[in-house]
Amino acid sequence: MPRAIRVHQYGGPEVLGFEEVAVASPKPKQLRIRQTAVGVNFIDTYHRSGLYPVKLPTGLGMEAAGVVVEAGSKVTAFKAGDRVAYVDTATGAYAEERVIDASRAVSLPDGISDQQAAALMLKGLTAWFLLRRCYRVKKNEQILLHAASGGVGLLALQWATALGAKVIAVVGSDAKAELAREHGAAEVIVGSQEDLVERVRAITRKRGVPVVYDGVGKDTFFASLDCLKSRGLMVSFGNASGPVPPFSALELSKRGSLYLTRPTLFHYIAKASDRARGVRELFEVVASGKVKVKIGQRHALADAAQAHRDLESRRTTGSTLLMP
Repeated sequence: MPRAIRVHQYGGPEVLGFEEVAVASPKPKQLRIRQTAVGVNFIDTYHRSGLYPVKLPTGLGMEAAGVVVEAGSKVTAFKAGDRVAYVDTATGAYAEERVIDASRAVSLPDGISDQQAAALMLKGLTAWFLLRRCYRVKKNEQILLHAASGGVGLLALQWATALGAKVIAVVGSDAKAELAREHGAAEVIVGSQEDLVERVRAITRKRGVPVVYDGVGKDTFFASLDCLKSRGLMVSFGNASGPVPPFSALELSKRGSLYLTRPTLFHYIAKASDRARGVRELFEVVASGKVKVKIGQRHALADAAQAHRDLESRRTTGSTLLMP
């Protein structure tokens, strides 16, 4: 019987159990997939801890790649043996086998490996909507990117650089700073050693940046606002350090009539046409060599708890995969 990671109560990594699970035959519009690689993301830790509540018991994980074992009777786009990947709002990717709606799956071209795809579907599409839809980055523009050595960060850093932007990368250590430079950062700030606002103002000659991409949350939020130029956009897309506390909208006014958005990937790929466009542009930029997928950590599926510990302690770089 296939096995999967299951959560029966909210808590730390210790609540992750590795259990045998029954996997049903697919319904007419579904696929049964034997998974070969599973992506690990910060949102998985939010589901595990209860920060983002889900119905318990539950599986975890939202992106993976694998091979179709069986296609439902009304599925025409896929057949048994096809290589596919997906990102889904329904948790449960931490599994050896899984049934998903065929509408969530995409075919993998020969130039994209299963492991690359498992590291790309959520993180890569997040980089896509941040840079191309949420705020359209322009050539020669200086932008600020937090956690630039992480899974989303390295992809966004390379993509923004390929678009001609000058990325000011914020990282947590000297080793991560070197990684950011290797992947195209124009400037690097080690947040634990330098004053973020002072450095950004110096780099931009006191002008500030037009956009900040901040997936860290509580610890960096107000400093990020202070890095923006008048009428700049704050993109708060994650809570790695905890959720941003409530604050008065006047904070945006007094800093220069700033804009603030708290976006979610699934609102940007809700339409099939938007999802298809994002996947096409993502795979194209990876196939071109302009964006390389760095898989910094691989763990056995059974060791998902250790993957969560490493992620939450910020010991990771690039993407983390679980290998069923």
